[in-house]
Amino acid sequence: MAPASTRRRWWALLSLLFGLLVVGLDVTILNVALPTLAVDLDASTAELQWLVDAFIVALAALLLPAGLLGDRLGRKKVLLAGLAIFGAACALATAADTVGVLIAARALMGVGAAVVMPVSMAVVPSMFSGAERTRAVALLTAGMAIGLPLGPLLGGWLLEHYWWGSVFLINVPLIVIGFLAIAFLLPESTDRSAPRLQPFAALAAVLGLAALVYGVIEAPVDGWLSPATLIGGLGGFALIALFVVSQARSAAPMVDLGLFRDRAFLWGSVIATASSMLMMGALFLVPQYLQIVEGHSAFGTGLRLLPMIGGLMVGGLGAERLAVRFGYRATVISGLILCAAGCVAAMATDPGTGFGLVAVWLGVLGAGFGMSLVPATDAVLASLPPDRAAIGSALMQTLRQTGGAIGVAVFGSIASSVYLAELDLPPLPPEAEAAAEDSVAGAAAVAEALGSPETAQGAFHAFTDGMGAVFLVCAVLAVVVAFAAGPRFPKRPEASEAQSQHEPSRAA
Repeated sequence: MAPASTRRRWWALLSLLFGLLVVGLDVTILNVALPTLAVDLDASTAELQWLVDAFIVALAALLLPAGLLGDRLGRKKVLLAGLAIFGAACALATAADTVGVLIAARALMGVGAAVVMPVSMAVVPSMFSGAERTRAVALLTAGMAIGLPLGPLLGGWLLEHYWWGSVFLINVPLIVIGFLAIAFLLPESTDRSAPRLQPFAALAAVLGLAALVYGVIEAPVDGWLSPATLIGGLGGFALIALFVVSQARSAAPMVDLGLFRDRAFLWGSVIATASSMLMMGALFLVPQYLQIVEGHSAFGTGLRLLPMIGGLMVGGLGAERLAVRFGYRATVISGLILCAAGCVAAMATDPGTGFGLVAVWLGVLGAGFGMSLVPATDAVLASLPPDRAAIGSALMQTLRQTGGAIGVAVFGSIASSVYLAELDLPPLPPEAEAAAEDSVAGAAAVAEALGSPETAQGAFHAFTDGMGAVFLVCAVLAVVVAFAAGPRFPKRPEASEAQSQHEPSRAA
């Protein structure tokens, strides 16, 4: 393929930026809408978990197959198809009038995002080289990162001025612009040497992850030892094990399991996955606390999440300098200990806690996430030789997204179980009592409709008890990972010729 002109290449990169910005927005924009959806669509806590996890499960399970499909069939064609799927899913979500339809639309968004993320990055080496490639990858990464803090703010503003469907409708103009720009500006590229797609193995991974998440989410409703929970959980583990075995025995696997023999890749992936699990679990619960328990508006909730986002950015930017001075191992362990400290502080939160304390532990948590996630990711990518950079990067992203999905499922289920166990309600009509037991949003709606402040107070205290239990588990997890994975993590990435050639991929 003849190289495109300099101006055309950068305009093509800008078109990719629109697609990644939409994905970045969609990761966090829904979180501030969860309390509204709980009331408007009468959604239970389990259904709220599925609204978040349907997107993440589809994204995590399809990242690798989508990337391979783009390499084989043509990245431009597959990328346009991914944007079209994402746009159709946003339109479906906007028109949804039931929780089931909205969950299906969110899963479809995850399918589109799974195509957009890896294929956008894979296009860059076909258009840029050397220092330009590093700059291009950094711009695309920044484009997706910008969507994370914009999501809660934009979502909160839209919810205050329009209906909840606007948080999905806002994506459509960006998708249309990106689609047209990619169609006219982006050159086609392929990689025939990429591994072949294995449909049955990919299907086992998708169904296994979905079944595992289903078992965890439904456990508080049906019981942790109920047939549905056990079949879902054990069946999910069996399918995921089948996928791993198929890749280990395959002569040309989709996933190169040999990457886990590298110490930096193995323990860096463990740390990055644990950090993603903690962050997504916190982002699921904290907006509900701020909006329902503390009574802030949707936009006010988005503003009050800024300490976490700000801490994440400060911790991530500072981690590079700290890693250079003190080493990657010390920086990562410090980040995880900071996460644990933030979680311990969060356990002191109750319905009467002022925002000053909440802002402090949100900022500490964000800084801990940044200090642990960024060096771990950097060291993982630095450990990859050039010929395994793409598949290794996609594998780590898959593990991180899987960790996020499981984090929402597990921590949401713990919060729901404690909420039900601690809920102390006054005598209520049967329908009202069922609504209050479904979620804290339902309890708040019942309290307002019946004029029963006792119902609201009982639900709020039960919710913060559940949130405290989740943060206790998070603190223990952070400490365990810090002392189990931290000492095994390399002090510094191995310096080698392959690594120096791989510098552009590290920027990803």
